[in-house]
Amino acid sequence: MTGATADRRIRCGWIDQSRLSPGDFVLYRDYHDMEWGRPLRDSAALFERVSLEAFQSGLSWLVILRKRENFRAAFDGFDVERVARYTERDVERLLADAGIVRNRAKVEATIANARVVADLADHGVDFGELLWSFAPEDRLTRGRPADLSRVAAVTDESTAMAKDLKRRGFRFVGPTTAYALMQATGMVDDHVADCFVEPPQS
Repeated sequence: MTGATADRRIRCGWIDQSRLSPGDFVLYRDYHDMEWGRPLRDSAALFERVSLEAFQSGLSWLVILRKRENFRAAFDGFDVERVARYTERDVERLLADAGIVRNRAKVEATIANARVVADLADHGVDFGELLWSFAPEDRLTRGRPADLSRVAAVTDESTAMAKDLKRRGFRFVGPTTAYALMQATGMVDDHVADCFVEPPQS
């Protein structure tokens, strides 16, 4: 199933203008058209995506998109070094911030994850390269799913990623969250076959 939109472009079925308010449709449309599924390899940007995917756990992604700029402001632009230095005072500040998802476990996980990423960098491990090492080898040749019913929620690769990240000290990044991250950052191409967005070339 493809999404219904006024501009007549064929999109993935989760972009359905008939089910969204005008403002939410624009958020979802722009995210789908310009970000989702496009290869993202920068470590700093990937830390933000990992963090937002963790906050999304149990919630609608639309909730996160609505609050995205608030998250960026609250977490110093998801600067790894800054977030890694957060103290309990910062935790309390974040829990008092109505502009973000106020969940102590997720806030503390974001800080803990920043410390892991910073430690990896100190030991010469690039976070982006680590995440991309789990991308399927056939990501550019496997073809797109015919429709949303063919889109996986968990794969062997996302399970392996989650297991490795957990071993390194990451929190709130299970196999489902890991696969959502892989979809969002172009490690897999889960735009449906007739979606107008061009497949990644690299």
